[in-house]
Amino acid sequence: MKAITIHQPWASLIAIGAKRFETRGWKTNYRGPIAIHAAKKDPHEVILSLDIDIQKAIFAAFYDHFGIQAGALERMPTGVVVATAELTNCYQSVDTWTDGYELEGKRLIWSPECDFGDFTPGRYAWEMSDVKMLYKPLPAKGQQGLWNLANQF
Repeated sequence: MKAITIHQPWASLIAIGAKRFETRGWKTNYRGPIAIHAAKKDPHEVILSLDIDIQKAIFAAFYDHFGIQAGALERMPTGVVVATAELTNCYQSVDTWTDGYELEGKRLIWSPECDFGDFTPGRYAWEMSDVKMLYKPLPAKGQQGLWNLANQF
């Protein structure tokens, strides 16, 4: 199975269904099953570096899913596969508009999704569907780009 390493909190946002697009500076022609691997970097450090409105959107997503806001950061595992999904499409971001972004094919992205990625025109939005959060995260060493999870074992 192909895998992609994503920093927290974005890996967990995909796992709980709050984020369905992962944005990258490069496109992929791959379509099919993909493992969502949470990078080892400390999520506290990452979140504190973000704009306050984006922090609020992240916490709102965790609150909606877990029913509590306090402790959401502690629930973000690192260095593990947190979910599996189907990578169904890869769209280029082509324009911005008042409340969000436009992807090729006139697909519109608005808040909170647009807060959970860099949809700057020219970047790519990888669409995930059929996301399944793992009950027990699977330890794995992440890599850059798309990588093969099977090579970890």
